[in-house]
Amino acid sequence: GPEYAELVDDLADARESGKRGGDAGAQAPGAEPGTVYLVGAGPGDPGLLTVRGRRLLGSADTVVYDALVDARLLDLCPAAASRIYVGKRSGRHARSQDEINGILVADARAGRRVVRLKGGDPFVFGRGGEEAEAMAAAGVRFEVVPGVSAGVAAPAYAGIPLTHRSVTGEVVFVTGHDRGTAA
Repeated sequence: GPEYAELVDDLADARESGKRGGDAGAQAPGAEPGTVYLVGAGPGDPGLLTVRGRRLLGSADTVVYDALVDARLLDLCPAAASRIYVGKRSGRHARSQDEINGILVADARAGRRVVRLKGGDPFVFGRGGEEAEAMAAAGVRFEVVPGVSAGVAAPAYAGIPLTHRSVTGEVVFVTGHDRGTAA
């Protein structure tokens, strides 16, 4: 749609000008210094990032991002923004969850606008809930910006409805990990 075309154009303009993202002084409406934004990046297609997520990336001082985030989304960040990779793959973690929480708290307390960019939706099989709890415990303001979960997007892209009045009225998502098997 038109938003996807606009995103593609913005990414191309950022690459052509050698500038990464928007004006470093620009702020997304409501983007407050000292706040952590837990932003869902969607299922891998940059066009599925929400408008709110896109605006927050454009005014971020720090972006803490996962392995499942499409690298092209980082082009939406201001050139001066810190980009911190904290990706986790099975058995290989760039940072522990405690270290990630520490980065979020420290940067927010330093007055930075912090975007925690997570694949899919921050509250669907991510650790967004744990990160929100850590921000609350530390007294740090935070906001959750939902993302499109791959559990919804993949079947939709394949033309498969998750619910259909004639077939099923429920959807269940189950993880293959629990706190005891995933660090």
